[in-house]
Amino acid sequence: MNDAERFEQLIESGYGCVSIVTQEERHTLDIVRKVAQKLERDMWIWSIADGVRDGLIDGSPSIADTDVPAAGLVNMAQAKPGSILVTLDLAEHIRGGKALRFLRDMIENLDKSGLTIVMIDSADKLPEVVKSHCRPFELSFPDEKELLQIIRATLQRLHRKKPIEVGITQKGLDTIVRNLRGLTRRQAMQIISDAVAADQRFSDEDINVIIANKRRMIQQGGLLEYIQTPLDLSEIGGMKRLKTWLNQRRDAFSHEAREFGLTPPRGVLMLGVQGAGKSLCAKAIATAWHQPLLRLDPGTLYASFIGESEHNLRDALKQTEMMAPVILWIDEIEKAFASAASRSADGGLSQRMFGTLLTWLQEREAPVFVVATANDIEALPPELLRKGRFDEIFFVDLPTAEVREQIFAIHLNKRGRDAQKFELSALAEASEGYSGSEIEQAVVSALHEAYAEKAELDTERLVAAIQASPPLSATMAERVSVLRQWGKGRCMSAE
Repeated sequence: MNDAERFEQLIESGYGCVSIVTQEERHTLDIVRKVAQKLERDMWIWSIADGVRDGLIDGSPSIADTDVPAAGLVNMAQAKPGSILVTLDLAEHIRGGKALRFLRDMIENLDKSGLTIVMIDSADKLPEVVKSHCRPFELSFPDEKELLQIIRATLQRLHRKKPIEVGITQKGLDTIVRNLRGLTRRQAMQIISDAVAADQRFSDEDINVIIANKRRMIQQGGLLEYIQTPLDLSEIGGMKRLKTWLNQRRDAFSHEAREFGLTPPRGVLMLGVQGAGKSLCAKAIATAWHQPLLRLDPGTLYASFIGESEHNLRDALKQTEMMAPVILWIDEIEKAFASAASRSADGGLSQRMFGTLLTWLQEREAPVFVVATANDIEALPPELLRKGRFDEIFFVDLPTAEVREQIFAIHLNKRGRDAQKFELSALAEASEGYSGSEIEQAVVSALHEAYAEKAELDTERLVAAIQASPPLSATMAERVSVLRQWGKGRCMSAE
């Protein structure tokens, strides 16, 4: 069902109070108006700017002296039974006082009055005493069919203002529609307008502009970050077993794989020593599988208002699903949900957030491959490690001598040096206990020293740089030892 059909079903089911948190107020009002007209019900709208007005008539005059919240609610309460009463951003004005008291009384008497209250707010700020009586309703993101309609309507609107040359191929149009998935209707219209504004043309050349603007819009939201992925799996040393596992599933999202009886892989949880390459793997998977990579920073989800954090998480997950197939990277997942494993002083927020994530991990149907990384095993709630949340749990250990040689070769070649001219075995021996990121920093440090002395980089300088900075496995030996011991027998080795 589309949003209008779902909303109609909600109203017909007798829900007296509905809460909609959205940035797409105009679209939401169109849905409510469409349902009101179909069900032949009156519709009244209140806002602090206009007061109460007839919601079924465009440009209808406001009723005098109803802009104050309490006065507006008193007026709407007198509507005939069956009326749909819409409030816009009322949550901002009912933290307490007469308006809150009157709204609570209205809600308590909805069965008798036969009225339906629909509260449309831009943020989830309703008092808990009101929210407990409301049925939340979430708008869906536009699907590809609606996005195509939005593109055409936007181009027609712009063409009426100033002629536009349209020279896009069907393949290009399909690519643009696919890349607009996961955006709101307003965002999609803005991106198309921006693409046309520069040259008054709409063609295949606009694809890269649209992708770049989408990346910018996603990152402005703060919940998801669009990550560029220049890496591929060949740029990561070692991890043979993980690479084999990933290569076997590279084409598992295809139509042919589904016909073969396969379901798309769900994800991997990567545990292990800090700096061993877990984050690099998330980027390399996206490149190898030719899929976009979204990074979810759990720390950005937490908000000051009750209920807003849960809404942020649901919104981020819903947006991710709309962009599928996609790789979702949840970095250092234990930092956000660590308190879910024990009693915390946040009123149960961490447990609720973690419960929402677990449910989504278990029940999602969209082809979203999740890569979750963690450094602190003890901080992870045990429910996350249960089979079914992820296809596999990999342990990323410190690199062996052979892998350390590969890592040195990768970073030397990347910086314009011929790795074969260095004593890789000596470098591997000197870097016993070092992680991949620590080896990279040793190469960078040796390069800085050589450049400052106007000399060429050699094996001796690299060995000196390694010895000058002890590894994490030495400075936090006990903790790393416990972590490595825990991984044996509990996880599949990435190597």
